[in-house]
Amino acid sequence: MNPVTLAVVRGALDQITDEMDLHLIRAALSPIISETNDCAHGLYDAATGETIAQGGYGLPQFLANMQSTVIRVIAVAESEGGFAEGDVWIVNDPYISGTHLNDVVLVSPVFVAGRLFALFANTGHWMDMGGSVPGGWAPSATEIHQEGIIIPPLKLCEAGRTNAALVRLITANVRLPQQLRGDLAAMLNVFAIGRRGLDALVAKYGEDTLRACIDELLARSETQMRSYLAEIPDGTYAVEDWFDNDGVTDSPLKVRLALTVSGSDLHFDFTGTAPTTRGPMNISDGTTQSMCLVALKHVFPDVPVNGGAFRPARFTIPPGTILAAQYPSPVGGTTDVVQRVVDVVFAALAQAIPERVPAAPFGTTGVATVSGRHPETGATYVAVYPYPGGYGASRESDGLVNGTPPGSMAKFMSVEMSEHRYPLRFEHYAIREGSGGAGLHRGGCGSTYAITALGDCVVSILGDRVDHRPPGIEGGGPAAPNDVRLRLSGQEWVPPFRSKAERVPLKAGDTVCLASPGGGGYGDPLARDLALVEQDLNAGLIDRATAETTYVAVVAEARSVGDRQIYRLDAAASEERRRERRRERRVG
Repeated sequence: MNPVTLAVVRGALDQITDEMDLHLIRAALSPIISETNDCAHGLYDAATGETIAQGGYGLPQFLANMQSTVIRVIAVAESEGGFAEGDVWIVNDPYISGTHLNDVVLVSPVFVAGRLFALFANTGHWMDMGGSVPGGWAPSATEIHQEGIIIPPLKLCEAGRTNAALVRLITANVRLPQQLRGDLAAMLNVFAIGRRGLDALVAKYGEDTLRACIDELLARSETQMRSYLAEIPDGTYAVEDWFDNDGVTDSPLKVRLALTVSGSDLHFDFTGTAPTTRGPMNISDGTTQSMCLVALKHVFPDVPVNGGAFRPARFTIPPGTILAAQYPSPVGGTTDVVQRVVDVVFAALAQAIPERVPAAPFGTTGVATVSGRHPETGATYVAVYPYPGGYGASRESDGLVNGTPPGSMAKFMSVEMSEHRYPLRFEHYAIREGSGGAGLHRGGCGSTYAITALGDCVVSILGDRVDHRPPGIEGGGPAAPNDVRLRLSGQEWVPPFRSKAERVPLKAGDTVCLASPGGGGYGDPLARDLALVEQDLNAGLIDRATAETTYVAVVAEARSVGDRQIYRLDAAASEERRRERRRERRVG
């Protein structure tokens, strides 16, 4: 294989899928795609369904999930005569396509000289799919039909002609039909961008050379991933984590992972995980697999994204658990469940290779959905806000402050755009001071924001990580818990399920206040550089009590500058205090 040709082909395939990402982000009507990048595009093997290339601007959550979706759509298509030119298949059935009903997947075949060459697929989050709660996040849902309309694998287009009756059926069941039509048109049109790029690549190198390059790229990704996995000590690394509740029953839910490393093979075994819940804290097995691979990509980021990178992994995900949802289990909490899968994979790998793995990130997407009718136009609106939060610290550095969810990477919607489009006012959007876990390296701080309603509306919130905080590793401390509060008619109210609330009515002047967790800390806080402790104290990332008790820092001077306190530490006294504390630990 000519290495130059291989490198050019790899770059071209990445460029094709990146360009598809960017075109959809720019063309979509809904802000959850155009503002938060809640979409993905990929090219897949027409026979195996393996990922050939995937765009880098969409969400990692769809990394392997679209691969499993394409595999399942291939089986359905073959049972109905196979793919034909001009076909486009549509599906949002979460037990087939994973995630939740709002994530709609389209699959389009690509033919070269009349022969099926590959499949393009894309995913776009549609703002509303009907159901009991605008936006789809219904914390008290007990079956999938309360969350919206289910679309099994169907031909949306046949021989280039769109099934208008199917589109009418879908739009008749949603709250934002015009927005949906615009997003669907954008998703369909972007396939032309992909086909144009792939046709140019075939014309330049020929079908045989291009297929050989694709096979080589997948093989090299597998080899590279295996080379990293072979460096992990063999063994089984078991870990447990918990969800606070399922939104219906206030009892914790266990997630158990036993990760077995054998040479360059990985086995993810989720036996012992909580049974399927009545509430929406469930995801499909395909999504669970995808999130395991997302976590691996965080640890080994230079392995190219394609099906070869996924080959070393095997999975045991018992049916009937919260990580292998089956009909009719609700799945609206998928945005939070996926974060916990990442957390447990990090925690298991941290036992084996703590020098390479960060502590737990903030671990909740904490989606707040505000909906109602605009007082000026009378039009229905649905505003969706996924949390940013703090990342876990690592051996190399402190955690990222105000990061996007590591599993999905969905960005926070623009404050200016929100206030322009919706009858809402942001009171603040800020770093949540003191929320990162303590350690040799401090966990990143989360975020806090408050939204005041300017007219009657309802808010639903689906989050977690209140009772079970993001843990630290190697002696690092846990992060601050999630915090959800509402000010209703001047009175503060905390939902009974802490971070989950459904269709709470707001009147003009009522405010929703949310504060995301930080990330866990790494290493002993008493080993942290005192200059960094002083820096954190003066930046407001920790408070004086934390500096004095957790980091055992002695304040030599404190003075007011404007509305903040400026501190100077006594380094000699602090070091003496730290030595005393270490002696106390040894004696204890």
